[in-house]
Amino acid sequence: MEPGNQTSVSEFLLLGFSQDSEQQPILFGMFLSMFVVTVLGNLLIILAVISDSHLHTPMYFFLSNLSFADICFTSTTIPKMLVNIQTQRKSITFAGCITQMYFFMVFGGMDTFLLTVMAYDRLVAICHPLHYSIIMNPRLCGLLALVSWLISLTYSLIQSLLMLRLSFCTNWVIQHFYCELAQALTLACSDTLINYILHYMVTGFLGIVPFSGILFSYTQIVSSVLRIPSANGKCKAFSTCASHLSVVSLFYGTGLGVYLSSDSSSWRGMVASVMYTVVTPMLNPFIYSLRNRDIKRALQKVLGRTLYVQ
Repeated sequence: MEPGNQTSVSEFLLLGFSQDSEQQPILFGMFLSMFVVTVLGNLLIILAVISDSHLHTPMYFFLSNLSFADICFTSTTIPKMLVNIQTQRKSITFAGCITQMYFFMVFGGMDTFLLTVMAYDRLVAICHPLHYSIIMNPRLCGLLALVSWLISLTYSLIQSLLMLRLSFCTNWVIQHFYCELAQALTLACSDTLINYILHYMVTGFLGIVPFSGILFSYTQIVSSVLRIPSANGKCKAFSTCASHLSVVSLFYGTGLGVYLSSDSSSWRGMVASVMYTVVTPMLNPFIYSLRNRDIKRALQKVLGRTLYVQ
């Protein structure tokens, strides 16, 4: 395609991290390794939850959903980047770019909602232990997961459809390793006011509402735990939240690094994006498995059974 005064675009160019051909094999190996670890780690968590009846509880139901969302979240960006590095091409079709944006927003939103729901689950478990099984019944758990999916699918679809109404003229270069919505909007030569309004509204909603829910839940949890008379009891109560708190800190810490970055297309902005989109989903299985005896036991059973079959 030659630059011209056009009203449509058939493909975008993703510049990625480096134009140096000597660095491409290093980047390919690094991201391929992280992608494989992410998929295998989260897949093992899902298999462990499914195979062990002791893990058929609300907390692990939401954890398996989080692991599935993390696999899909990483799969929306890394495979395409690996293909571009391997083929020495930087292009992505317009349809592919919109599709990538859509699924990126869907699974990124699901992560925020699931972390919030998991915080509520810990709130009920610690503050209302006698009523836990009644409150967190299968119907409510299914409804919370379903509502999270519906909200994520709906707002992502609206945002993607609004992108289709835009025209792109002379600049098709996205200085990132995936089709980042904010950068794509800067390339449009038509009116993007509605797109920006929705983008900021959704970003604010996903950033403020879920985080406020998590903050409220842990405020109640801390208040309840401090009333426990024994130090051992306090320690046990806090230990049930340790893994979730670690994941929340990692997710929101890296996510804020992306959205508060003054220039997401800079090297620092892209590194923050890697932490948010790749490193965090990769570390989640390790955080939950290393700090959770039930998950460890279930993983040992799954791995032992696999080795026995082989």
